[in-house]
Amino acid sequence: MLATLVAQAAPLSAETLTEALVQAYQSSPQLNAERARQRGTDENVPQALAGYRPQIMGSLSAGLQAVRNTLPDNSIQGATLRPWTIGVTVSQVLFNGFKTANSVRAAEFQVLSGREALRNTGQGVLLDAVTAYMNVLANQALLEAQRTNVAVLREIQATTIRRLSAGDVTPTDTAQAEARLNRGLADLNAADVTLAISKATYAQVIGRPPSQLAAATPVDRLSPVSMAAAVETANHEHPAVLGAGYDVDVAQTTIKVAESTLLPTVAVQASASRSLQSDSTLSTSATDQASVLGQINVPIYDGGTAASQTRQAKEVASQSRMVLEQVRNQSRTAVVSAWVSNEGTKVALSAAESETHAADVALQGVKREAQGGQRTTIDVLNAQQDLTNARSRQILAQRDRVIASYTLLSAVGRLDVHNLGLNTPDYLPEVHYHQVRDAWHGVRTPSGQ
Repeated sequence: MLATLVAQAAPLSAETLTEALVQAYQSSPQLNAERARQRGTDENVPQALAGYRPQIMGSLSAGLQAVRNTLPDNSIQGATLRPWTIGVTVSQVLFNGFKTANSVRAAEFQVLSGREALRNTGQGVLLDAVTAYMNVLANQALLEAQRTNVAVLREIQATTIRRLSAGDVTPTDTAQAEARLNRGLADLNAADVTLAISKATYAQVIGRPPSQLAAATPVDRLSPVSMAAAVETANHEHPAVLGAGYDVDVAQTTIKVAESTLLPTVAVQASASRSLQSDSTLSTSATDQASVLGQINVPIYDGGTAASQTRQAKEVASQSRMVLEQVRNQSRTAVVSAWVSNEGTKVALSAAESETHAADVALQGVKREAQGGQRTTIDVLNAQQDLTNARSRQILAQRDRVIASYTLLSAVGRLDVHNLGLNTPDYLPEVHYHQVRDAWHGVRTPSGQ
C-alpha cells in the first residue's frame, strides 16, 4: 500500500499533511490577498455610518486687493487692501429618506458576503494543499515502484544472458528482456520528471519545498453520513451558497437606497465667521457673523434619474436571486459528484489492493514455472509488468482516496481550520471589522499602515 511504501521510506521526523495544511493556511498569498480585500470591504460600514455624523468644514481666505476710486471732483483715491476671512461651518443631515440607514445595512450585508467569500477561498487553498501533498507523496511512491521495476528487469536480463550462454534460451529472449528494461528506464525517467513537477507545485501551494512526507488518511469521519445529509448540509453551510444569499440581501437593500432619493431631505447648518480688512475709509474694520439655518429639499423632477436607478436596482435584485438559485444547484451537483467519487475511490482502492496481491502471487508462480522450463522469458516479463502496473494503480487509488474525502468535505462547506483541528490560530475577520466600524477619524489601519 502507499502508506506502507511511504512509511518505510520516511524518517520519524517526516512532515505530515496536517503540518503542510497549517503552513499553507498561514503563508498562502491568495488567502492573504483575500483577507486584505475583506478588510477593505469592512471599511464600507464606517463610510456608510458617516451619514449619521456631522460634517465640519473650516475656511480661511486672505489676499491683496487694489482699489481705485474716482471722486466727484475728479480726484482719484487709491488704496491696497489686505482683507481676510476665517470661518467654520457645521452641517448635519436630519433626514435623507432613510438612505443612511439602508446604506449601513447594505454595507453590513456586503461584509457578511465577503466573509463567506474569504471562507470559500480558504477551502480552496486547503484543498489545493491536500492535492499538492498527495501528488508528491504518490509520485515519490511511483518513482520507487519504477526503480524496483528497473532493478528486477536488470536481474531478469542478466539471468536471460546467462541462460543464453548455457543454451537454455534464444537471442529473442535476451532482446525481449533488453526491450522491457529500456521501457522501464523510460518509465523511471517519466516518473522522475513528474515528481519534480509535483514538488514545484507543492512549493508554490504550501510555501516551502517538500521534505520527507508522512502517509495521509481520509477524513470521512468529518463528512455527513449520507448523500442526502451532505446535500442538506451544503445548502446551509457552504460559503458560496451563504455568500449568494447575502448578495440577495445587499441587492434588496440597494433598492431602498435608490428609492430614498425620491424622498425629502432635511438638514441643519450652523456657521460662524470673522472678516477683517484694512480700508480706513470704512466705518467698520471687522465683521463677525453667526447663523443657524434649517433646510428642506423636496425632489420634484430630476429628469428620471432616480426612477431609473430604482428600476435598475430591482433588476439587479432579480438577477441576484437567480444567481442564488444557480449557486444552490451547482452546490448540489458538486456534493453529489464528490459523494459518488468518494465512494468510487473506496471500491477502486480495494480492487487495486487485491490486484496487486494477485499480480505478486502470479509473478512468483511464473518465475518458478520458468525455472522448470514451463514458461518463457516473455511470460516472466509480462508478469513483472502486470505487477508494476498494479502497484502504480494502487498508489494512485490511495492518492485519489484521500483527495476525494477532502473534496467531499469542501463540497459540503466544512473544509476549514476549525473542523480539521489544525494547530494554528484561525483568522477572525470580525476582529478587524469591530476595530474600524465606529472609528470617527484616523488614516492608519489597525495594523499600523
